[in-house]
Amino acid sequence: MAMERAQRFVDALKRLEEHGDVEGIVALFSDDAQVSNVASSRVFSGQDGARTFWREYKGTLGQVQSTFRNMIEAGDRVALEWETQGTANNGAAVAYEGVSIIEWDGDRIRRFYAYFDPHALGEELTMNNAPRSEVPATTPA
Repeated sequence: MAMERAQRFVDALKRLEEHGDVEGIVALFSDDAQVSNVASSRVFSGQDGARTFWREYKGTLGQVQSTFRNMIEAGDRVALEWETQGTANNGAAVAYEGVSIIEWDGDRIRRFYAYFDPHALGEELTMNNAPRSEVPATTPA
């Protein structure tokens, strides 16, 4: 299947967003994975780092749903173009879009990095007086 790994990630993210299943997405990451985004100076390492990253993502937003415009899989790399809509912890609307690059090592994610405009998202959270958490929490996919 050409898009099998991309779909595994998308399905795990959906379970995280809808049901809070952090362990399902963490299980996709290798023991030496690197996880980050354009807005963070921190690189989260290994499965423990992935767990922290995705827990903060879900913790920053209340209701959240990511949709995918494009999923491209080539060799050990996946590119996901997404849009995320939802609410901040205080119930205010949040919407932003970006691209995530995933590098796989066999059936585990070795590197995840998300690109989006952190200023636009930061303004939405700040204007809505939502609590600011670690920036990685705002990475959807």
